[in-house]
Amino acid sequence: MTNAQITGIRPPIVVIGDALIDEIRGDGGVRELVGGAALNVAVGLRRLGHPATLIAMVGSDAAGDRIRTYLADHGVELIESAAPRGSSRAIVTRAENGEPSYEFNRAAQERSIRYSADAREAIIRAPLVVVSCFPFDVPSEVEALREAVGEVPLAIDPNPRTGMMRDRAAFVVGFESVVPAALVKVGADDADVLYDGDLSALRGRLRALGASAVLATEGAQGASIESDAGFVRAPIAQQAGPVVDTVGAGDATLAALAAGFVEQEPSDAAGWQELLDRAMAVAAATCRGEGGLLRTPESLGGAGYDRIGT
Repeated sequence: MTNAQITGIRPPIVVIGDALIDEIRGDGGVRELVGGAALNVAVGLRRLGHPATLIAMVGSDAAGDRIRTYLADHGVELIESAAPRGSSRAIVTRAENGEPSYEFNRAAQERSIRYSADAREAIIRAPLVVVSCFPFDVPSEVEALREAVGEVPLAIDPNPRTGMMRDRAAFVVGFESVVPAALVKVGADDADVLYDGDLSALRGRLRALGASAVLATEGAQGASIESDAGFVRAPIAQQAGPVVDTVGAGDATLAALAAGFVEQEPSDAAGWQELLDRAMAVAAATCRGEGGLLRTPESLGGAGYDRIGT
């Protein structure tokens, strides 16, 4: 039993990746929301009751101040990496079907993570390090990540953004170099951007590379997890109210998976099924509000949820 278990104090889960401002443009004008995949996961973990620390690049500007305030309001510790070009920003527009597209500023395109003594100490103490929207196409960034994380358990969401990614082939090489022994989340979009679009084949490829478990999200088709315990699948979960915004659903799924994994790592297929069902319920609840802020079925006024399909 660890000292944290004896005292009841849990060390924070560390999340490494992006923090930015989403500049949402539409018929109603322009609105700005604090966002970023890694930031959404860190805040989501906190909303699920887990201490969380975010290591991200944040500028010394008004946008950076807004990001800092948002994280502080949600109880997430921020360990900053210098941002010489200011804070990252994404300009978000939507197609007729509601799907968002992103255009990123230079700060986001040239994002970089540096690991201070505080960052390294947080990583060493963490029960899990979660990496999302990371510049895997920059070999020096990948090597610094590998050195900083060491043997700490790792969860990865490659989350490639075409507006950020400079070299697809290099991204795949960097991403796959950290896959062994990791818990990996991939989606249909990742398969389209990085591989040949075959999500099932990608899941098998990542397992062959040594991933301990692979969560594959398929939008309206639900999600699956393949691990040493076997293969489990869950359809999307039903929640009261209409779907408002699918942005953040993947981040919510990853946060719920990471939280459940830290609480009790599954030892059999039934355990993975329970974890996946909960993650899908959290994702569905998150879609009932605007933006990437994680929501739970309980926060919507219901203690339970129903699965769609069989």
